[in-house]
Amino acid sequence: MSASLARVRAIKTLRLLRHPPAWPVVGGGLRKGVFPSFEHASVPFGSDFATIFDVGASRGQFALFALWRFRSARLICFEPLPEAAAVASRVLPSERVELHNLALASSPGNVTLHVSAQDDSSSLLTIGPGQVNAFPGTHEDRHLTVKVDVLENYLRPDVVQTPCLMKIDVQGAELDVLRGAGSALDLVDEVLVELSFEELYSGQPLAQEVASYLGARDFGLVAITDVTTRPNGEPVQAEFLFRRRFDPSTQLRMTRRNCL
Repeated sequence: MSASLARVRAIKTLRLLRHPPAWPVVGGGLRKGVFPSFEHASVPFGSDFATIFDVGASRGQFALFALWRFRSARLICFEPLPEAAAVASRVLPSERVELHNLALASSPGNVTLHVSAQDDSSSLLTIGPGQVNAFPGTHEDRHLTVKVDVLENYLRPDVVQTPCLMKIDVQGAELDVLRGAGSALDLVDEVLVELSFEELYSGQPLAQEVASYLGARDFGLVAITDVTTRPNGEPVQAEFLFRRRFDPSTQLRMTRRNCL
C-alpha cells in the first residue's frame, strides 16, 4: 500500500471513529472495504431529504453516508463502471437504494468511458495532463463503452418525493448531467457537485460556468467545502452546494450569495 493511500485510509478511519452511531448503518460497506464519505458531514445541507440522486456513485461511499445522515431518504444511484457498480450493489440495501449501472449525460446512447488507474477518477472526458499532474496515478489505464441516459428519464414527479438532493461527482461531465435533466431540474431542491477551478479533463466546464448554469435555473451558491489545493495553496477543486433560491417551506425568496 502506498504512503498516500495509507494516509487516506487513516483519515477515513478517524472520521468513522467520530461517528459511532453510524456504525450499524454503514457496517455492511465497511466489511467490504467501502468507507462512507464522512467528509460530507460538514456540508450545511438545508433539508432532511426524502429523495437523493447520487450521480457518480462509485462504490457507494456517498450513498452510505447519506443512508446514515438522512434516515428516511430513498436513494437513486448511477455508476457506469461495472466493477464499482457491482461493489455498490453488494453494500447498499436494496430496500432503500435503486442502482443503475450507467452514466448520465446530455443525450442517451453509448459512449467511451476513460478508466483511470484510480478508477474513481474515470470520466466520459479524456483524462488531461492537469489531472495527472494534480493527482499522480490517475492516468488513463483503459477505456470501455458504457450506456448513457439522460436524467430527465429518472427525475420524474411520480418518482421524486421532496425535498430532493442531487449529488454529482462525474469528473468534468457535470454540465452534461444537468443539461440532461431538462425542465425536471425544477424538482430538485439542492445540488451538491464537485467542480474544478482548472481544466483537469479535456474540455470540461469549470466551476464558474456550472455555477452560472445553475444560477440561471434559480439555484444560489450557499457553501464551498472540501477544497483541494496544490502545495502552493492554489485551489484545484472543491465541493459546491447550491440551493434553490425559492424555498417552498418558508415561502420566502432566498438571497443569492456569490461566493465565486
